[in-house]
Amino acid sequence: MTTHSTTTPEPQTNAVKLAMLIAGVVFVLMMLVGLIMRAAQGAWLDIDPAFFYQLMTAHGAGMVGTAGLSGAAIMWYFLGRHVHLTRWVFHVFLALFLLGVVLILGAIFLGKFGAGWTFLYPLPAKSGGAWETSAAAAFLLGLVSIGVAFLLFYLEAGRAMISTYGGLARALGWPLAFAGKTDGAPPPTVIASAAVVVFNTLGIVVGAAVLVVSLINLYVPSFAIDALLAKNMIFFFGHVFINASIYMAVIAVYEVIPEYTGRPWKSSRILALSWTSILLFVMAVYPHHLLQDMVMPGWMLAMGQIVSYLSGVPLLAVTAFSLIYYLKNSGIRWDMAAALLVLGVAGWSIGSVPAIIDGMISVNKLMHNTQWVPGHFHIYLLLGEVAMAFGFMAWLVQGPERQAGLSGLDRASIYVYVGGAGGFTLMFLISGAMSVPRRWAVHAEDWLLQDQIATVFAILAIVGALIFVLRYIAGLGRARKA
Repeated sequence: MTTHSTTTPEPQTNAVKLAMLIAGVVFVLMMLVGLIMRAAQGAWLDIDPAFFYQLMTAHGAGMVGTAGLSGAAIMWYFLGRHVHLTRWVFHVFLALFLLGVVLILGAIFLGKFGAGWTFLYPLPAKSGGAWETSAAAAFLLGLVSIGVAFLLFYLEAGRAMISTYGGLARALGWPLAFAGKTDGAPPPTVIASAAVVVFNTLGIVVGAAVLVVSLINLYVPSFAIDALLAKNMIFFFGHVFINASIYMAVIAVYEVIPEYTGRPWKSSRILALSWTSILLFVMAVYPHHLLQDMVMPGWMLAMGQIVSYLSGVPLLAVTAFSLIYYLKNSGIRWDMAAALLVLGVAGWSIGSVPAIIDGMISVNKLMHNTQWVPGHFHIYLLLGEVAMAFGFMAWLVQGPERQAGLSGLDRASIYVYVGGAGGFTLMFLISGAMSVPRRWAVHAEDWLLQDQIATVFAILAIVGALIFVLRYIAGLGRARKA
């Protein structure tokens, strides 16, 4: 077995700070795009429906991609405490990511591409004159660039863990999980990182394959793929990627919260088994997105429903419960970082409930193409992954005043953000329960009230998020002067 280093590697603080700055700014910009769409649906803004779908494409791709970027920065920073990562890899990762962003924005706002972030085959090639082939190609190439960036990121993370722990199985904690061996057990950060490396590498490879096929199909229409197979590949990739973003972000909870409780977050057999189950569930659950496709094999649809139930167990029974245990009688003194990180786990847990409900076949028949679906994944993001990202940003720029408590502005910004995001997502769920369809640019008069209420809540969420980002920028300025 490889001997572990006795020195703690130095995380790439400056590169990670830059990545989080980019992520924070883009989060706010994408929230503004979402605000425009909700205001348009509520008849408070008059925009062309074609432009609405361009905004929808930018909003979806931007939020998912930025969630991935912030999660990757968190994972890289804290994994770098336990293994030796090659520093230039993160710089190349960031450069390829930004190249992909430029291509995607050009495709949308110059080429008028508006097929949605899922690029559902064969829609990019069949625009009905809404966009040119070159715009579709630029969008797909942008996703390829981002995919290559993440693949390079995960290959380096995997290499470093294999080098340190003697194999991915050891990094996953399998000797602890299946044999109860505590000697040399990796910390929770490494176990979580290893699981993410395995399942998101597979997801990215599958996504890259269907992207390449779609690219070729743009110029050689005879080079085709079965549409149902392509949809399975796209949704496997998309589901795995966005879940990986959240699972990378939760690493900040494992590393930061023990600083406040004074209790180490140790690797246990249950934790190792939980992450192994996550590895399997994340890849097996994606058919719950395809319950509307009656031509799918029945066993896959049943599996999607069953695994939807099971996938909540590792989250609710392990991470959420463990966090409650760490906080109990800990005497924690709340500050912005701790509050947002705990909020992220709470929001993630709450968001899993409407997701599991939608994963029921009988419910899905009525609810899947309604606003119930964006309701649950906006809870995942706004009150889950994004909250954890903002918490990490607050922790990253703390100075000697760490654990100094919450100022009045801190409390106000958290209340405004939680109130705005909570109300915004609740209106999605209410609209979904009333069968208001998703992805419609123009809404019927009976739906306008929910849209308008959601718009007001969206403004509150953006104000809170903007305060978080400005606070982070001010912290960077203080650190630079120091």
